[in-house]
Order: sequence, then C-alpha cells, then structure tokens
Amino acid sequence: MLTVVGNLKGGTGKSTVAFNLAVWLAHDKTGVMAFDLDPQCTLVDVCDVRVEDGFEPTFEVSTNLAELETRVLDTKRTKPIIADISVGNMPAMEKAISLADRILIPVQPSQADIWSTQRFLKIVRNSMNNDKKPEVLGFINRADTHIGIRETDEAERALQMMQGITPLDIRLYQRTAYRRSFSEGLSVFELDPMGKASKEMQELATLLDRFPVG
Repeated sequence: MLTVVGNLKGGTGKSTVAFNLAVWLAHDKTGVMAFDLDPQCTLVDVCDVRVEDGFEPTFEVSTNLAELETRVLDTKRTKPIIADISVGNMPAMEKAISLADRILIPVQPSQADIWSTQRFLKIVRNSMNNDKKPEVLGFINRADTHIGIRETDEAERALQMMQGITPLDIRLYQRTAYRRSFSEGLSVFELDPMGKASKEMQELATLLDRFPVG
C-alpha cells in the first residue's frame, strides 16, 4: 500500500510525519520502503543521519519517481510504501497522488494552512487516477498546547467541513521532541518512549493501521 504524505503549503511537518511513520513500519517484520519526492530531500537527510549513527532498523529511501511507479505496480510487493511529496516537484506530486492508496494531509492550525489545504484537495482531485480512488485523510499537526488558544479548535472545525477529506480524530502537538528526535535520526517513540509526542505518534500510526482503505 502506498501512503502519500503531503500538502500544498510548506512547514506543515509532513517530512517529520512521514519519517516517524516509516520508522514505525520499519520495526514491523514486513519493513517499509520510503520515497522522498521533495527537492529539499529532508527525508533523505534524516535517514542518512540514522544510518551514520547506527540506529536500527534502517530502511531504503529513494528519490526516483519511476522506481516508485514500478514498486507500486509490482503485484509481488509486500512492503508498505511511504512517499513524502512537495509542490516543489509538481509532476512527481501529481504522479504519486495518482498511484496512492491513501493520502495523509497534515494541517497546521492557521487560516493560511486551511486555505492551502483546500487548494491541495483540488490538486488531489485533478490528479486522481479514475480507476483508483485513494482514501484522503487529514489531521491537525503542530497543534497549540495552551488550552486558551482557539486557533487549533477553529482549524479542526474547518477541516471537518471540507469536502473530499476525512478528518482523523487525533492531533499532533507542537513539541520540542519532534524537532530533537528528527535532528538525531530517531523517531519520537525511540527517543522517549513514554513521552507525550511518542504517545501521539503511536496513536496516529495505530489508527492508520486500523483505518479502512478503498
């Protein structure tokens, strides 16, 4: 199964989410294959750090769009695939969407991010393969931790009103653990298994495992 992680706006935390989900899957016996189709190659960089520092398990990361298509169409494939996409490579973004079984959209709690997500959903609709309709899922990422700030609740309500997307009942919060673990080539649940960020990310990964596709 191909899960594409993306949004139109930069800074939504998609590479962090893609990396943590890939590490989660890498710990499973089936493993994972990752593709970094963002010209910034942040996913490639963090995986290089992981390999250099000797953390296990490691997993393969490719930037080759043709290889992604080959892997997706391989009927004997057993490993799930995670792809990190970006508007910086629009042809690759559109192709990955057309191949996807599931599209996961992190949304930051701001009006600009809501507008950007609405535009991204139009790209998703226009890029879909008519013979393959992916599940489109969204969730609030980098949510405010202070209960007095209203933007997170407002963004979540806006997400629930959007057409063409299924909002997930989960939030990832703005936590230092995400930045720190990422810079060290570790997932949050490897860096601090009992931390709040770890529990959030494991909840997201577990929810995606249970969520129906197709």
